[in-house]
This record gives sequence, C-alpha cells and structure tokens, in this order.
Amino acid sequence: MRFKDVFSIIGPAMVGPSSSHTAGAARIGRAARQVLGEMPREAEVTFFGSFAATYEGHGTDRAIIGGLLDFATDDPRLPDSITLATEAGMDISFRQGTGLFPHPNTVRLRLIGQDSGQELTLTGTSIGGGNIEIVDIDGFGVKLTGMYPTVLIQHMDYLGVLASVTDVMRSGQFNIGHMSLDRKNRSGAALTVLELDESATPELLQALGDLPAVKSVKLVDLNEAGQEEKGKESTS
Repeated sequence: MRFKDVFSIIGPAMVGPSSSHTAGAARIGRAARQVLGEMPREAEVTFFGSFAATYEGHGTDRAIIGGLLDFATDDPRLPDSITLATEAGMDISFRQGTGLFPHPNTVRLRLIGQDSGQELTLTGTSIGGGNIEIVDIDGFGVKLTGMYPTVLIQHMDYLGVLASVTDVMRSGQFNIGHMSLDRKNRSGAALTVLELDESATPELLQALGDLPAVKSVKLVDLNEAGQEEKGKESTS
C-alpha cells in the first residue's frame, strides 16, 4: 500500500486510542449519518472481526455513535456520545456478528431516520490510519472512501443515464476522481457513486436530481466541519 501523506500512517486528529478502531469508526458513522440525511431514531450496530472482539475497550461503540451524531474525529464529546445520543432520543443496540465479512474491522449499521422514518443499511470497514471504505449501501456494492466529496445518485438502470450524469458534471466543470456503479437487475434500481475533486454545489446536486431517471441525490463530505465546529462558526 502506498501512503500519500504522513496522516495515512499516524491517522487524523482524534479523540481515542486507535486510528482504526476509533477515528475510522467515527468516520464510518458520520458517513452513514450523511447518507441517511438526518439523525437516526434507531441505530442497530453489528460489529465483525476485530471490531466485535474489542469494541468496548477501544471505544469503537462510542466512536460509531459519535459519528451518527455528526461529530468529527477530534470532537471532545465522543467519549460521551452514547449518553448524548440516548438523551436525544436515539434507540441504540450493539451486536457481535459472525460469518463472512470484508475486513477484520467491519461494522454494519441499520438505521431508521428520526423524522422521515427512512431505513438505511450500510457496511463499512476501517482499513488503518483513520481511513475507511464503505462497501455496501442498501445492498448495492460500492466503494466510498470518504477522502473526497462524494455524490450518491439513486436512479433506474436505463440507457443513457450515465451519459446524462457526466454531461451535468462536465457542464458544471466538476471532475470525477472515481466512479462506481451497482444495480439490482437490468433496468432496475441502481446506485452510482462519484468521488469528486471538489465539493459539490447545491446547483450541481439540483441539476443531477432533475434528471428523469434519478430518484435521489445525496452528498457525503467528511471534510466538512462537524456539529461542534458548525456551532462555533454560526456564533462567530
């Protein structure tokens, strides 16, 4: 594995003992929160492999829940996240999973939105140094690293949809760094994931959402400030 910078080795600024078991876990939780688009009312967390064996001692449980509260990896509230989430009305359960899993540090989340009631299942792995890979979203196989602003497009698998998406990207002068696509079946539901070189604008998201075959468009940007930083910015 080639490391791009020193932070790929030592991990990001963080609260907790382990870049993979705490910082990476917090980033998985935060990615799931952004995909869901709101705080979960219910969060079922299933740990696999090394996560399952050590999650309490390494604070992986608190890191995941902190991410679901949209806390960044260095948020001082992370150790108290389970209490804070419970006080905010989140129903939390932790499980130890068995069977096949894609990486020793794997977690599967089943979430239900607090306001919308929308359900989301998401599987993520923490691959070291705080780096993550989201490998499954609602049964779609994906690759989402969280290193770059990422647009998720749910659409029908019709002829010309990807051409229309790339036309919108070209018109807006947004460069695609990585693209992955999975579909349920031919002409059925599909999910396209676009990692971009710069953050998507509201105008870009609207233009993508207006395409005829597109059902929803969501943005995951782990480089954005967490809830604490947003609060500070709004009062400064």
